[in-house]
Amino acid sequence: MEPLSALKDRKKSSTQLTRSSKIFKTIIAAIQDKKGENIISLDLKKIHEAAADFFIICEASNTTQLKAITDHIEYEVKHNCGEIPYKSEGKTAAQWLLIDYINVVVHVMHPESRKFYQLEEMWSDADTKMHDL
Repeated sequence: MEPLSALKDRKKSSTQLTRSSKIFKTIIAAIQDKKGENIISLDLKKIHEAAADFFIICEASNTTQLKAITDHIEYEVKHNCGEIPYKSEGKTAAQWLLIDYINVVVHVMHPESRKFYQLEEMWSDADTKMHDL
């Protein structure tokens, strides 16, 4: 795990990211393509402690789907936006995969893990939006 001091070295892009930004739309579409469920975005721009502008959270019903969603997100974002992740975590355990694009952090989780960690509750001050089909 990365030390907290490493967060200081991460630099957000000076470009203001919105839900209509190309990378944001590409991530949501990639999740929907692979039938991710309960897709929600948290707008964290007004929360000063947040390390990203957005969290995008979704569920996958099994490990195969979890990996398929994350692989598809990485492929689509690289192909359509020319961006590669700053960091990816969780591929070994495959219960909660995280893809960090600096301004957008994607969380793909098993329903049990999502219920246990309750990220939406932790960031309850954020503006939330559902993105289901």
